[in-house]
Amino acid sequence: MQLFYNPNIDNSASHFVFPTEESKHIVKVLRKVEGDILHITNGKGYLYKAEILVADQKKCKVAIVATEKEHPKMFWLHMVVAPTKMNDRYEWFLEKATEIGANEITPIICERSERKIIKKERMEKVIQAAMKQSQRTYLPKLNDAISYADFMDQEQKGLLFIAHCEDEEKLELKRRIAADKDITILIGPEGDFSSSEINTAYEKGYLPVSLGQYRLRTETAAIVACTMVVMINNG
Repeated sequence: MQLFYNPNIDNSASHFVFPTEESKHIVKVLRKVEGDILHITNGKGYLYKAEILVADQKKCKVAIVATEKEHPKMFWLHMVVAPTKMNDRYEWFLEKATEIGANEITPIICERSERKIIKKERMEKVIQAAMKQSQRTYLPKLNDAISYADFMDQEQKGLLFIAHCEDEEKLELKRRIAADKDITILIGPEGDFSSSEINTAYEKGYLPVSLGQYRLRTETAAIVACTMVVMINNG
């Protein structure tokens, strides 16, 4: 099944017209014709089955013939991850986190961050493509990049964890995770969190966790953490 994404479809719609770029892709590239069935999600848990009425390269019109709603998971996973120096590595994280099942992602700018500016529009496209490829019907929420200090001023819910490289006693993340609980996990930049950032996290109720015996790259650590949480919840 090939999945299309459009955030503007709702349950009141009986017909829908694809924008020009997607219409051209559907008709010219995929060679779809009148009567063919397409599947569309609005990224909010809904899957729409649609029949092509007009196979036009500029305005491909479909009729919604069936609607399904996927129930959300019992937990909410918020990955708060510092941007990597190389864009492609962070985009890889976004892609894989979407496929695995992260619900929310926040790029966080830390004291030792080498990259402080991100292109959110590009990141959103990566997440949308990963959602369609993995046939998810929920689009992860991508927040604006935020400074570490400003993020710490925000109230977070559920279980709060920080993964850092300083030598101190930590429990493995998989031993801290509880099923069906909202979870926020902080992953720092290549140079790790500073001592003051770690102490601030502790003051805000974050618990230190280990992701294994080896030191991992930022994007690898984020994917390992994301995978652990989803596996525990999928039991």
